[in-house]
Amino acid sequence: MNFYKLEANKPNGEKVSMDTYKGKTILLVNTATKCGLTPQFKGLEELHKTYAERGLVVLGFPCNQFLGQEPLNNKDMEETCLINHGVTFQLMEKIDVNGSKTHPIYKFLKNKLRSGIFSNRIKWNFEKFLIDSTGKPIKRFSPKTKPQSMEGEIIKALKNV
Repeated sequence: MNFYKLEANKPNGEKVSMDTYKGKTILLVNTATKCGLTPQFKGLEELHKTYAERGLVVLGFPCNQFLGQEPLNNKDMEETCLINHGVTFQLMEKIDVNGSKTHPIYKFLKNKLRSGIFSNRIKWNFEKFLIDSTGKPIKRFSPKTKPQSMEGEIIKALKNV
């Protein structure tokens, strides 16, 4: 499977091919507006603003699978992220990241970068994946990893463009 052959929908339902981001370094994260880790939106937005011109794309994939911490519909979630957290990076529609309805992008990422010996499950909201400019997943970060602590890995990936 090739990352660039995958698709996702924006909150308004518009399809986006990952091919759109060919040649870019991507930071992909499952998000939630009612999570204790929600303050990470600020750090993700800072990374987006700081490195977008150098080729970084931040993509947020809202998910309601962890204690119902993304209860909002797609439109309200997008507005909440902008108004309450200043999010201008691209958010996608709400998806599943685990289970029988796992979104194909997450199936791909979890198979490429397994977490631990026995599981490739997403552990919680704000688990992050760094994908290089060729579409290869290169690093997986735990939900508790703060965006600013990933900066070195992002800079390294951007230099390899």
